[in-house]
Amino acid sequence: MNVNFSYPPRPQRRGRVIALHCSGANAGQWSYLAEALGGSYEMLAPEHYGCESAGAWGGDHAFTLADEAHRTIGLIDRSESKVHLVGHSYGGGVALAVALARPTRIASLAMYEPSAFHLLRLMGHAGADAFSEITGIARRVCRGVVTGDYRGAMEEFVDYWSGSGSFKALRPGIQHGLVRWAPKAPLDFRALIDETTSQEAYRSLAFPVLLLRGQHAPAPTRLIAERLDSLLPDSRLATIEGAGHMGPMTHAPEVSGAMVQFIETAQRGRFGAMWRAGAAGLAGAILRPVVEAAS
Repeated sequence: MNVNFSYPPRPQRRGRVIALHCSGANAGQWSYLAEALGGSYEMLAPEHYGCESAGAWGGDHAFTLADEAHRTIGLIDRSESKVHLVGHSYGGGVALAVALARPTRIASLAMYEPSAFHLLRLMGHAGADAFSEITGIARRVCRGVVTGDYRGAMEEFVDYWSGSGSFKALRPGIQHGLVRWAPKAPLDFRALIDETTSQEAYRSLAFPVLLLRGQHAPAPTRLIAERLDSLLPDSRLATIEGAGHMGPMTHAPEVSGAMVQFIETAQRGRFGAMWRAGAAGLAGAILRPVVEAAS
């Protein structure tokens, strides 16, 4: 089942946006983006395994990003034209797998701190330290799941990405939802860490890519965003001031505004000199109106 944020039909829609949420969240993560897009685009937000709409992973074989990407690839295959792909964290890792599977069907790709953890193994000493950091978190979360301490596992998980005490500060209903989701966490970590895609494969993705990261991004996703910016041939990296890894939720107006402007520009095919001018110029062009609107 897919969650569709489509608005009432309008005579002409400019395209389709497919947005992939982070681990432990659901399609509702993208409600602000859906509002920002308005009725100009059809927006689909397919949910991952572990969510109620998608159900649990069947367990027929070892889980991979390709298994998670399958549902989104089906949506693309049924689309009449190219789609704009969006992803956050785990959703960004899935979006990369989707893009590699259907590179000619992607109009643009916007990602906020995609968690392509496998890249850290290829990034020298800085990457090794960040890889040790994220695998340490993964081990602690997985240990909690294996021992049945789902709440403890989710406290480790949430506090790493959002800061100490963040899990306890969540509403009881959200805590309960994360505890129910907890058994999926080890699958997500394994799929991201054990992914075998080479760095060279990313160089083949020729469509426009926007990489966003928070000013306070943790080392693993900060380094990954920087490495992807150097690998992807038509990408630009911009920073959301004041945000951390959960920027699409904590700084929804800024993140959604940047993504909408990027999608609009990609749809019109008007990047040209601005798109190739450099990260600083593009970041200013995308983020300045959003910051002004929020101030």
